Amino acid sequence: MSDADTKLLVVDDDAELRTLVTDFLRASGFDVDAAANGTEMDRALGEKHYDLLVLDQMMPGEDGLSIVRRLRGADAPAIIMLSAMGEDTDRIIGLEVGADDYLPKPCNPRELLARIRAVMRRRSAEGGSVPHGKVRRFGGWTLDIVQRQLSRAGVPPVALTDAEFRTLSAFLDRPQRVLTRDQLIEHARGLGSDVFDRAIDVTISRLRKKLVPEDPIRTVRNEGYMFTLKVEG
Repeated sequence: MSDADTKLLVVDDDAELRTLVTDFLRASGFDVDAAANGTEMDRALGEKHYDLLVLDQMMPGEDGLSIVRRLRGADAPAIIMLSAMGEDTDRIIGLEVGADDYLPKPCNPRELLARIRAVMRRRSAEGGSVPHGKVRRFGGWTLDIVQRQLSRAGVPPVALTDAEFRTLSAFLDRPQRVLTRDQLIEHARGLGSDVFDRAIDVTISRLRKKLVPEDPIRTVRNEGYMFTLKVEG
């Protein structure tokens, strides 16, 4: 997908920053609209399809984290979150609720541009072909590749964040093999993405909680992690 074909929505309550980012991205060749809050964003999403949201984390009313949680899913636009809170914990939270990338504010517009292009390349690569069927099975679980949901008999469907889905997919592609943190980071976020060991550890911890009563992810000391179950599909 070319820049001209990529539709962006900038959601930020800071009017000056919103205008600066919107004008820069338009000058870079993108189709860009803007919204000041979640209500305006919902109105825009109801009128037009967007490929990616540039979303402020801290806004009056509904904040960015809440928006990411309710928008995530197979048909949701990609999301790059911006936040004035630049601590590692804030970055982890933003990524783990389902954002595709995270930048501290104020950010360099050129870096934002590079991140947008990287996220869209990654999305395009994923959408081009699915190497397996629409579902994959392991233990008593079924993973719906399209809906990004786990299900099993007697249990309500379990939604996965983007990071959880990518990490679980890495394990399902290589069951019963040790994967290092670097391998998981590369698979989960793409080459060159700013992700670190702690984020992977948090993602795996959350996957383990969602995969009870099984515990198919085993820690291999000083090496990484191994998915112990056989995989079908």
